[in-house]
Amino acid sequence: MSAGPVAQPTASADAPDLGLLLVPPPLRTGWRQVPARVAAMCVVELQKLRHDRTEVYTRAIQPALWLLIFGETFTRLKAIPTDGIPYLDYLAPGIIAQSAMFVAIFYGIMIIWERDSGVLTKLLVTPTPRAALVTGKAFAAGVKAVIQAVVVVLLAAVLGVAMTWNPLRLLGVVAVVVLGSAFFSCLSMTIAGIVLTRDRLMGIGQAITMPLFFGSNALYPVDLMPGWLQAISLANPLSYQVDALRGLLIGTPSHLLLDFGVLTLATALGITSASALLGRLAR
Repeated sequence: MSAGPVAQPTASADAPDLGLLLVPPPLRTGWRQVPARVAAMCVVELQKLRHDRTEVYTRAIQPALWLLIFGETFTRLKAIPTDGIPYLDYLAPGIIAQSAMFVAIFYGIMIIWERDSGVLTKLLVTPTPRAALVTGKAFAAGVKAVIQAVVVVLLAAVLGVAMTWNPLRLLGVVAVVVLGSAFFSCLSMTIAGIVLTRDRLMGIGQAITMPLFFGSNALYPVDLMPGWLQAISLANPLSYQVDALRGLLIGTPSHLLLDFGVLTLATALGITSASALLGRLAR
């Protein structure tokens, strides 16, 4: 007596579909790939801040000293003409730009550390484009700078600086801070790709930060500068960042379209140069 055909078990309607666990999700392709990887790199960088918040606290000390000591003193002296604007009000946007630059200008040290620990080599063998790696790190520096800028804005408000609280203008401030910090972090990563060591990068970073700061309109109007310093100020992206921040925060006459255009172009050039030198840094 032969056995009849055995009925195959059918999947229950309530049974979970295990296919999603066995088949990897489809890869992002085309235009979606680069933004997704930029965002992933940015999140990875910001995760480091969650584990060590001391950087935020320690970096708030220097801008606080500039506002409390330098700003209050020169407000009383009335030594710098600012067209009727209290000097502390005039100074606050410059200190926001300065603190954001100081956060970003030593960002290349982190990428050298990643090279020394082998992390950078592992990142470069992934399908992620080098420009996406650099852009993610640059905009992570921008987010850190925004946190720093919030501290300075709150301190300036406590000191009585008359700033706008218009949400659209504050969004513009965030965009300016992010763009400026992205450029200076890319500048730092470019220098890292040239000098290859932390000690050299530290020395160059310390050598250029104060000339960038004093060669901008952060502390005084461009009209007060000698001719040669005015030329340097016109080529200094920090000047355009400060000009935009003053226009957005305290309503002084500014050139917002020019400022955003220069900062965007400078950031794009910074990403290009840092991406080109990233492979040299990993060798």
